[in-house]
Amino acid sequence: MDIYHVWCDLKPGVADLDFAARVAVYLDHLRTEGRIAGWRLTRRKLGLAPPELGEFHLMIEVTGLAQLDAAFALAAARSEPTEGFHFGVNSLVQNARFGLTRDFPDPMRRHGEERF
Repeated sequence: MDIYHVWCDLKPGVADLDFAARVAVYLDHLRTEGRIAGWRLTRRKLGLAPPELGEFHLMIEVTGLAQLDAAFALAAARSEPTEGFHFGVNSLVQNARFGLTRDFPDPMRRHGEERF
């Protein structure tokens, strides 16, 4: 499983529950379309995170880079209804940071044959 990470802050005046509801609409749409496997939204607690990462952390699970590319392609088409759902989230955030990680060890990884 690959995990696409988004860390962000909300723009001034944006309600946290409105943001969460819009994230759910957008990412449930992507999941229904088969473009992502799952997602999770978390919020910094007790200020325990580097401030440059933002208050909110969104984790989008995909089965591999092909599925992630398919999700990006759907968003890049800029057509409805996806465009409206994406705008509904993107318009509420600032200071967004992105990352991509994978489960480790990789399922195909063999141990004991490494040459380094």
